[in-house]
Amino acid sequence: MTQHPEADSGRFSGLSTAEAKARLASEGPNELPAGDHRTGLGILRDVVREPMLALLLAGGVIYALLGDMRDAVVLLIFACLSIIITLVQEWRSEKVLQALRDLSSPRALVIRDGQRQRIAGREVVRGDLLLLSEGDRVPADARLLAAQDLQADESLLTGEAVPVRKRAATDSRPGAFLPGGDDLPMVFSGTLVVRGTGRAEVTATGAATEIGKIGTSLATIGTESPRLYVQTRRIVAIFAIAGTGVSLLVGGLYAYLRGDWLEAVLAGIAIGMSMLPEEFPVVLAIFMAMGAWRLSRARVLTRRAAAIETLGAATVLCSDKTGTMTQNRMAIRQLRLPDGRSFDLDAGPVADVAALHLLRMGRLACESQPFDPMEQAFHNTAPPGEDPAGMTLLRSYGLRPGLLAMSQVWRAAGTGPHTVATKGAPEAVALLCALPSPTRAALAEAVDAMAGSGLRVLAVAQGTVGADLPDRQQDLQLTYLGLVGLADPLRESVRRAVAECRRAGISVKMITGDYPATAAAIAREAGLAGNAPLTGQDLDKLDDAALAARLKQGDVFARIMPDQKLRIVTALKAQGQIVAMTGDGVNDAPSLKSAHIGIAMGGRGTDVAREAAAIVLLDDDFGSIVRAVRLGRRIYDNLRKAVGFIVAVHLPIAGLAVAPLLFGLPVILGPIHIAFLEMVIDPVCSLVFEAEAEERDIMDRPPRDPEERLFSPGLIGWSVTQGLVALVAVTLVMFWGARQSMPETELRALTFFTLVIVIVALIFVNRSFKASLRAAFDRPKPALLVVVATVAGILAAANLLPAAQDIFRFGPLHRDDLIITAGAGLAVMLGLEAIKPFWHRPRRAPKPGRRP
Repeated sequence: MTQHPEADSGRFSGLSTAEAKARLASEGPNELPAGDHRTGLGILRDVVREPMLALLLAGGVIYALLGDMRDAVVLLIFACLSIIITLVQEWRSEKVLQALRDLSSPRALVIRDGQRQRIAGREVVRGDLLLLSEGDRVPADARLLAAQDLQADESLLTGEAVPVRKRAATDSRPGAFLPGGDDLPMVFSGTLVVRGTGRAEVTATGAATEIGKIGTSLATIGTESPRLYVQTRRIVAIFAIAGTGVSLLVGGLYAYLRGDWLEAVLAGIAIGMSMLPEEFPVVLAIFMAMGAWRLSRARVLTRRAAAIETLGAATVLCSDKTGTMTQNRMAIRQLRLPDGRSFDLDAGPVADVAALHLLRMGRLACESQPFDPMEQAFHNTAPPGEDPAGMTLLRSYGLRPGLLAMSQVWRAAGTGPHTVATKGAPEAVALLCALPSPTRAALAEAVDAMAGSGLRVLAVAQGTVGADLPDRQQDLQLTYLGLVGLADPLRESVRRAVAECRRAGISVKMITGDYPATAAAIAREAGLAGNAPLTGQDLDKLDDAALAARLKQGDVFARIMPDQKLRIVTALKAQGQIVAMTGDGVNDAPSLKSAHIGIAMGGRGTDVAREAAAIVLLDDDFGSIVRAVRLGRRIYDNLRKAVGFIVAVHLPIAGLAVAPLLFGLPVILGPIHIAFLEMVIDPVCSLVFEAEAEERDIMDRPPRDPEERLFSPGLIGWSVTQGLVALVAVTLVMFWGARQSMPETELRALTFFTLVIVIVALIFVNRSFKASLRAAFDRPKPALLVVVATVAGILAAANLLPAAQDIFRFGPLHRDDLIITAGAGLAVMLGLEAIKPFWHRPRRAPKPGRRP
């Protein structure tokens, strides 16, 4: 028989930390070249293709042709500033994305310095000892030193979907093997362990692996293009077409009415710059990258950008119990023997011989070096001196979907039959022990009593077997020993998180493989109703219509198998719900992929589950899911604020570029002025609104309709209203100055200063959806203070410094002029705050039956 790979792993110390660091430095990280990584030159190439830069350069060329080299140089400087700002923003986003890529690197369990360590897959080096188990993605090519019922899916390399069987190497020679076929002593990078356990020595990493040699990407699941990007591209295209038409019209009218073709081209360029919302793609990219980074700081890794926009629309959270709602720190609290006696371990150590034997056999049914919290509890509670060091593990019968029990066969140092230790779900152990009906009834009653106290209940059995081990666990001859009740405390954040979900209109459903009474008790402790749990056995008896009706009646689902999770997700989606589903196992991947938001466990989850999910919880905490929903809503809110601001500020800029031509006034805004305004708008959107704090009622409103467009009629209407109010205010000030017979330079300065102050007023108006001056001015942000202070400093310089006045063609403004500009900004802010309630009414819940 093949020895269990973990039985003697303590004799292998693996590489030392120093050796691993040296090999990582000499051979490089264990990763393939990233195809989507953008270098500085790549970002620069994309930036110089932007239409706004082309317009700035065209304006500079025309000023040079006119002999105005000063303005040509100024526009060139603005073009360089535009490049620098965009480069900084894009580089910031790229660094954030690189940090997220490092977080999402597959994890590997290795032995170094004689200790097990969980490290990033990119840090695995040649010579490392890997510990593999079901659900792991193999991080590098490796030679198997030990294997127990090990099978791997190598379809990524071979195209063959059927898993292949693995065996341990019989000699120390490395040998050359290609993927495919049974009984190879090698596992290959990128393949999936679908069954069993093993220990392997890494023979090749990175580009030297089989997957690296053929140039195959490790990413087997493509990312989707979020709806926001599609909407943004469409809006920019519409604005660009409209702007081009208006630019040609204004340029033609200017040339026809005033007879100066070069000035007409400059006017057309100014109009084009004023109407082109080139901030949209940059703002969206930065919001998504920074949003994913903020989520990662909340211990939530976003693997798909589309998940960020979907988070705010979630209506149902389907959560596992163990490790997600509970702490996953099990401790044995109670023992029950077949004769009815019970022992409370909180009252003190157990001295009863039968109870001690129950604990000993429970420990023998566990891995020798367990990671599972329940098995760790057996090891921590078993009597001292009962270590199976003198015994050899001959075979392990693992859990199977149809039989929730595991058995281990041990050979003692002497002769005689081998010892069988079994633990598992009470009903499964009762089946293996062939208990009579009266005993099963008493067993079920005891389980209900223990589970009703919130304990997770396992049954333990023992048996003996000869030299010929059966192939199936069902063929073992076992004797029932008793029940073990384990407590897994609720996480401190869960009750608060469930209450927050309830306020936010999000339904929480607990889906677990645990016993129904245990699940119901934990659910009630968490703040759920916990009434009448639906079991997997009962679920199989329901047709789709009955299941849909049953889903509305309860929030606890117990003894649920992974394939049943998919059916629950499908039924919820059919009701029009936006479903977030958690999972950690190989078989959870279909339900995670089917859910609108698949959430994988980062700590105890398998690589398969993490790859199928859109979100990974790095701490496996249910509270992190709710924090992610809160952050998702905040990100979407702030994106709407930035979009509303962008549309609003472009209206008065475009209006001031056209109005002087229509009313026979001097040209107010040229390319230089509009380029300066763009230097203000970009940082405001990227820095101020992205960092804006969440609305106070963000979790007191129902989920948004998933079909709601970012550029919704309400948002467009509110933006246009803001823009028209701002345009009227600035135009009135311009006409007032014209009636005062102000010189052209002073009129231009007065109008431009008013426009800038009105834009600053729009920043405060858009900080909050609530109509409140306090909401506009509270929650000071460093970025906002920096932007306002910078704008104020530039305006002061433009009004006081002769060189700045020459560049902008400004005349000096006096105190009364500045009071008028400030008054216009204050009037705009007060007026918009007064009409804001008509645009931002409480959002209604999505209509039933609507799908994303």
